[in-house]
Amino acid sequence: MTLDELNIDWAYLIERVEQLLDMGEDYLGEKLDDNAFDPELFAEVRTFRWRSDGHGELTPVLYPDIPVSDALFGITPQLEALRRNTRQFLGGFPANNILLWGDRGTGKSSAVKSLLGEFAAHGLRLIEVTGNGLAQLPAIAALVREQPFFFILFCDDLSFNADDSSYRELKSLLEGGVETRPENLLVYATSNRRHLIPEQMSDNRGDNEIHPEEAIAEKLSLVERFGIVLHLPQIDESTYLDIVRQGVKAYDLAPDAAQLDQAALLWARQRGGRSGRVARQFIADFVGALLLTTRAEDNN
Repeated sequence: MTLDELNIDWAYLIERVEQLLDMGEDYLGEKLDDNAFDPELFAEVRTFRWRSDGHGELTPVLYPDIPVSDALFGITPQLEALRRNTRQFLGGFPANNILLWGDRGTGKSSAVKSLLGEFAAHGLRLIEVTGNGLAQLPAIAALVREQPFFFILFCDDLSFNADDSSYRELKSLLEGGVETRPENLLVYATSNRRHLIPEQMSDNRGDNEIHPEEAIAEKLSLVERFGIVLHLPQIDESTYLDIVRQGVKAYDLAPDAAQLDQAALLWARQRGGRSGRVARQFIADFVGALLLTTRAEDNN
């Protein structure tokens, strides 16, 4: 049997298909409306995370980690530069995007997050964006552009592979794109790398490159778009021990000072270096074990 032999009302069939397509569009529109971000949340929530799946979505962080800046030892000059730039930003004055770089655990992320404790009451909001979300930076910029708040786009632990092209979206947002960056948006990024994009020996040798200097300039151009670059070095022994002593003291404990220092230095050697993170990890282990022992003795 052929199609010509079938008694098909083609006009009716086409009409039904069109109705089904319209119903599908209406349903998708309703789902998008259901997932639409409510800007009133900016008045209630200080920290947000950009989810990059699908078309991207801004979600509130209801239990944010906001370190106390006074508890960040050994980075006072960097903290002051960060605060001053943020005060300029909140005052409506010119301010720069900032890159904080240095060894792991030196307080880069904590320094940025601590700004909320001081400036959230003045309208500062933080939006965390991971590497996968960088391709959607224009959508984030459009979302916050007309809002009566000031936004820090927080790119934590930022780095790119040599063949990763998503950094170009960040370059355009920072400077050089056809669309201006919103005046109420700055980018604060942290990285273990000074130049964000790995440089290869072949860049200097010029393998397969007629102008190898252009490849190097392309990789350096992203960092150059950050007006302020702050280096957070590994803390010295004295600062490391100060963090440990203050952290233990916060629990109203008074262990033998020499034994505490010796244990803290051994912990640092076992972990390959000193940092605020290593100090906090030692405090958790030392204090937890001491309190557990004390409870066991009290129960006997």
